[in-house]
Amino acid sequence: QAIEAMKLHALDVFPNECCGFFYGKDGEIRDITLAQTVTNVKDGDQRRRFQIDPIDYMKAEKFAVETGLDLLGIYHSHPLHPAIPSEHDRVVAMPWFSYIILSVNEQEIQAVRSWQLNSERKFEEETILTLK
Repeated sequence: QAIEAMKLHALDVFPNECCGFFYGKDGEIRDITLAQTVTNVKDGDQRRRFQIDPIDYMKAEKFAVETGLDLLGIYHSHPLHPAIPSEHDRVVAMPWFSYIILSVNEQEIQAVRSWQLNSERKFEEETILTLK
């Protein structure tokens, strides 16, 4: 359900980039149970960049504590581009978060991929398993 919510958000704000947080339980496998949308506050061209307000980060951390969930990461969309992190994505990334990127066009989600920084600050792809 969380991935489906991310997909709907990406389609809804196309051609701009969407962004949000996702929560669940962290362990050997990160179990994502909830996605939470936030407003892309980037000044200028939101079709190529997103920015999350620091107050939204604080709210996300507070929400995680209040609900007993782990704040696992951030998702965002790449309109008309592959679901591969950009150099900008890498520079601003935090090593403990997962980063889900959705490749989207005007009609559909083309790919959903997850990434995490390694010890050399390079992205490594994570496997996404979905339950049906």
